[in-house]
Amino acid sequence: MIVSSTTDFREAARRKLPRFLFDYIDGGAYAERTLQRNVSDLADIALRQRVLKDVSKVSTATSLFGVDQSMPVVLAPVGLTGMYARRGECQAVRAASAKGVPLCLSTVSVCDVDEVAAASSRPLWFQLYVLRDRAFMRDLLVRAREAGATALVFTVDMPVPGARYRDAHSGMSGPNAAARRIVQAMFKPQWAWDVGVMGHPHTLGNVAPVLGKTSGLEDFMGWLGANFDPSIQWKDLEWIRDLWKGPLIIKGVLDPEDARAAAEIGADGVVVSNHGGRQLDGVLSSARALPAIVDAVGDRLTVLADGGVRSGLDVVRMLALGAKGVLLGRAAVYALAARGEAGVTQLLDLIEKEMRVAMALTGVNAVSEIDRSILTGA
Repeated sequence: MIVSSTTDFREAARRKLPRFLFDYIDGGAYAERTLQRNVSDLADIALRQRVLKDVSKVSTATSLFGVDQSMPVVLAPVGLTGMYARRGECQAVRAASAKGVPLCLSTVSVCDVDEVAAASSRPLWFQLYVLRDRAFMRDLLVRAREAGATALVFTVDMPVPGARYRDAHSGMSGPNAAARRIVQAMFKPQWAWDVGVMGHPHTLGNVAPVLGKTSGLEDFMGWLGANFDPSIQWKDLEWIRDLWKGPLIIKGVLDPEDARAAAEIGADGVVVSNHGGRQLDGVLSSARALPAIVDAVGDRLTVLADGGVRSGLDVVRMLALGAKGVLLGRAAVYALAARGEAGVTQLLDLIEKEMRVAMALTGVNAVSEIDRSILTGA
């Protein structure tokens, strides 16, 4: 199929992937209302078009945590990315590095941090979950640091996994899940050969030292439920701040009070996020939550955002609402599933092109000039 916009990648991915994988990345919690609002609320943000401005020198370049990059975009941490293309995290990081933006590697990636760091020519970000096993967390942080990761994204909105009904229907979980996945793979021969056969090992690379050689999909679902720690509090993050000397970014913040708490423990940034609508359905969309958090801590922390971003236009909208950078989750995985590294490269090129058009038509030349003044009613 012809891919001429970022949203085309979703349909291309749906055609190529077994249902259990497509629904896993595409779905959300409960009735998926927050998932839908992430997209619709952001799309409803109206920009203020300006004319006869000198926009001959539009630049998308910026800097996040002291590192220059070509645009204010980060590839978000997404679990099991290596199941969407052969050694998918490595393909994605090569595309991101070539484009001059970072990738944030998930704790539950297929390719481990050493393999991904070896494929990257830029500083890597690393994402860590709140886990019961503090010793394992410490060991993983040391591994990430030794592999060259420069920023730590600590995800705090998963004390328990959200209720994702699509997974039970699709075969990611539920009765006879393994058999259902095999049947689905048989009807997607391109994926079955490229990833299912040639993409081994299908383990959780970073978690394999704990789970051993059997750290596949069954172990992934069980491990998630058994290892998240619902008892953790803000004071428990102090040891992470002490251990990790680089930028510490708290991901999963929707409330200004929580953003202030992140600043109090010495975090360097927050990601305004509802986990892509995959945790608590019915909460605010990221676009609705973002302005209040920027007002509360924007002078103390670097505020990033994710959720519902499907285009360069959406990136500009998030920046206008106050974010300094935007994480791309689903959009990047759709592109990876559709066309591998080339798909992620094409996506990032489209994002940059769309950003440039939006910036020119709102009368700004630099990322630093994007603020609420380019929104209608501001």
